[in-house]
Amino acid sequence: MRIGTATLTVLALLAFAANSLLCRMALRTEMIDAISFTQARLASGAVILAPILAAHLRGARFVINARNISAAFALFLYAIGFSLAYLRLPAGTGALILFGAVQVTMIGYGVARGQRPSTTQWMGIAAALAGLSYLFAPGIAAPPLAFAVLMGLAGAAWGAYSLLGRGEANPVAATARNFALALPFAVLLFAVPAPRHLTFEGVALAVASGAVASGAGYVIWYRALQGLSPVVAAVVQLAVPVIAALGGVALLAEPMTARLAIAAALILGGIFAATVAQKGDPK
Repeated sequence: MRIGTATLTVLALLAFAANSLLCRMALRTEMIDAISFTQARLASGAVILAPILAAHLRGARFVINARNISAAFALFLYAIGFSLAYLRLPAGTGALILFGAVQVTMIGYGVARGQRPSTTQWMGIAAALAGLSYLFAPGIAAPPLAFAVLMGLAGAAWGAYSLLGRGEANPVAATARNFALALPFAVLLFAVPAPRHLTFEGVALAVASGAVASGAGYVIWYRALQGLSPVVAAVVQLAVPVIAALGGVALLAEPMTARLAIAAALILGGIFAATVAQKGDPK
């Protein structure tokens, strides 16, 4: 992995972890309901990126095609599935389902396109997944089926969104367009008969998630994807729970345990093995 791609990847992963922390802070403390959080997140991302999209168009037509709509719907499905699932899923169970679905989607796509991970890569992937399982093992419980399905759909949608971004020539404009096209889906959520509750703090956390961690973070991710194979792009995301857990230690006064240290070593070591073993990337 080139230095530029590695730097962009690390920055994107930090943004993903920030999203996890912001969502946890907002929903676990019931500062805002899941649907309103998703709507505010997508709307704030669209607003912060709107000037960039306008500058990119410069009088040109706003082109909408099947690929654009697919990316926007994948973004929406990930955002709403993630928020709703975490209302009932423990953090550990949710992380395993989410990132398991991401791995299956992205690695499956890579294999279908002719990429054959090396033995070292498979070993790295296995070590990273083992570390993730070990990290959350004490909190793993049989999840409510409907919420497990929601998280699985969220993971598959995020995998699809990442794959669709690999061919984008202009990551900034593409991300701005995706957020703009996701807004109509978010508006449809007003028709869902569910209780809503808002606080200033909850809305502020949702806006921070959308405008900074999502808006800026997804631009960086789309740019990083240009230098990553589907397999590597999938496996590096397993670092997000580790970063989020360390963020919880630093920001939310959560305990630093030996389990976290061992799991982090397994996950990061597995990611390193899978990354340095990257072979040719079939397009």
